[in-house]
Amino acid sequence: MNGVPAPAPLPAVDLVAIGASAGGIDALMRLFHDLPQPWRLPLVAVLHLPEGRDSRLAEIFGRRLGLPVREAQDKAPVAPGTLHFAPPGYHLFIERERVFSLSCEPPVLYSRPSIDLLMETAADAYGPRLAGLLLTGANEDGARGLAAIGAAGGLTAVQRPDDAAVPQMPQAALDLLRPRGPDHVLPLPRLRQLLMQLDSLHAP
Repeated sequence: MNGVPAPAPLPAVDLVAIGASAGGIDALMRLFHDLPQPWRLPLVAVLHLPEGRDSRLAEIFGRRLGLPVREAQDKAPVAPGTLHFAPPGYHLFIERERVFSLSCEPPVLYSRPSIDLLMETAADAYGPRLAGLLLTGANEDGARGLAAIGAAGGLTAVQRPDDAAVPQMPQAALDLLRPRGPDHVLPLPRLRQLLMQLDSLHAP
């Protein structure tokens, strides 16, 4: 025995909430590219985009990925095996009934949609059956939301700052979640492996 504790087994989750900002399109494309099929786990992503223009994220990712991709709609249910993107200009909430809700409340940390608000409402709806991933970005949005997921018993994961295109966002989460830190701090290829492991544990 070498005295190194075995890694804790991964929990089964019903949703993965993902946040990214600067550098996020490339990071998300690498995270989701060529995921195994059939994919069962619902994914919800907030990517900071300029307000006042249409988002083409669902179209761009839908052409390149092997799973359904759609922009989240108000009062629509969270769909299994689907990647949902937050629309620009709205905060995206998840209600306890596990349906989406859109809000025009003021920006949070200069951002609308807010990663924090998605993750906080998802933590309230899913509790320990939620995983949160925070990737590259240039502000502190997402750190508070990831802390809420951890407080609800969910799984928390952060892209390693030295692996991120822009390290401020993952570093803010590491700073806020001290001393324990997130459950996982990993480079993007290993976050992708984590995502696939979570899908393999997800019961449809």
